[in-house]
Amino acid sequence: MHNPPLSRRALLSRCTLGVGSLALASLLRDEQLLADPSKPDLGRRTFDLKPKTPHAAPKARAMISMFMQGGPSHIDLFDPKPEMAKYHLKPFPGEIKYDNAAEASSKVFASPWKFAKHGNVGADVSELLPHFATIVDDVTVVRSMHTGVNNHVQSIHALNNGRIQAGRPALGSWLTYGLGSESQELPAFVVLTDPDGLPVDGVFNWSNGWLPSLYQGTVVRPREPRILNLEPPEQFRGDVQEGYLGFLNQLNRKHLEQHPGEHDLDARIASYELAARMQTAAREALDISQETKATQTMYGLDDPATKDYGTRCLIARRLVERGVRFVQLYTRYQYWDHHGNIEKALPASCKKVDQPGAALVKDLKQRGLLDSTLVHWGGEMGRLPVIQNEKNIGRDHNTYGFTAWYAGGGIRAGHVHGATDEFGHKAVEKVVNHYDFHATLLHLFGLDPTRLVYRHNAREQTLLDGQEGKIVTEILA
Repeated sequence: MHNPPLSRRALLSRCTLGVGSLALASLLRDEQLLADPSKPDLGRRTFDLKPKTPHAAPKARAMISMFMQGGPSHIDLFDPKPEMAKYHLKPFPGEIKYDNAAEASSKVFASPWKFAKHGNVGADVSELLPHFATIVDDVTVVRSMHTGVNNHVQSIHALNNGRIQAGRPALGSWLTYGLGSESQELPAFVVLTDPDGLPVDGVFNWSNGWLPSLYQGTVVRPREPRILNLEPPEQFRGDVQEGYLGFLNQLNRKHLEQHPGEHDLDARIASYELAARMQTAAREALDISQETKATQTMYGLDDPATKDYGTRCLIARRLVERGVRFVQLYTRYQYWDHHGNIEKALPASCKKVDQPGAALVKDLKQRGLLDSTLVHWGGEMGRLPVIQNEKNIGRDHNTYGFTAWYAGGGIRAGHVHGATDEFGHKAVEKVVNHYDFHATLLHLFGLDPTRLVYRHNAREQTLLDGQEGKIVTEILA
């Protein structure tokens, strides 16, 4: 009774295992091994890529995303601003958000390229996109995209995984987790990278995050061989390989039975099994020599400027045709990030992707695949209406208002949605935030964003992660 009161440190050191017990409890909680009396998990969760029934009747069964990493200049391509001509090389009449203040200028730079109206919809399209102009009646152009995060990595994360933070599952991972794949011989989520390098943040763009690794994107190389080690050595082909893989599968399954709940092990076994099936299916899917000369020409394979991107667009069509759920095509690191030399660099960027992207929509349509395949084209941002770097004119980042276009998969054909202000700086009408885009996308696939959940860190995680995304009904067919 006469002992002095215990300090906090002394109390912890005398209680059972001291701080160690608290650390252990924290680790158990983080690994979801503590009991949860409110929602016990009484059974082992299993994961696979078999087709799953969506929550509602879907419009889309597959998606192809042409991701223009770096930020295409919307005011030079899709969103003409004639008012800017009055202020050309004059101070911008208002406040503007710069990302690079050191090279910033307040002088307005009116687009040097001409716009014209195209299609029955009368959409304004820049002279830099003559092939896109031929498909405007099949697409919805959204001029009011917004993330509000004026940095490449964070804005990419917002559009691709729902939050500006890294470490969350990518869109392709969520879709394959929720729906599986119609093909059991090809990866469900395929990434087609640029031969000149990876986009900003590299492999995190197709990461499964904390979803089981079964849902990670599979990279198909931009050059032959597009998948390494697809062919077994001569001495292991046929019955020898089948016997070896069968025995290996028995060992793996027995090991898995002894370690229930090991999702990475489960995913690795599934990957081995898929790899064996891909030896035939992938070779056939990636073999564009089977396509007619007319088809190859339509995609621009006879032009060095469009051959690479056209090949990847053609492969994307062949993959969804064979049941792949999600295909994403990337341009190289900062390909559209035109802080300088925009008058030469932007036409070259457009030349690379314009014909192949338009050909993809036309090809899907003529094969009866467009109605069930959602096509997306766009980057993580647009550009500002003022000059950056007066000695080598370019445009700085703008995530407050930019353009993307969508086609097929339940999207309204021949429509222009939303608007930016008279300088293209901020979205002001029918704003589409990244979480609205995600809610709309999931709706098209028949998925309820509140029910597409994965329990991680003791709570149910979703793509929208608590954000109130609205379904943009005006762009739906």
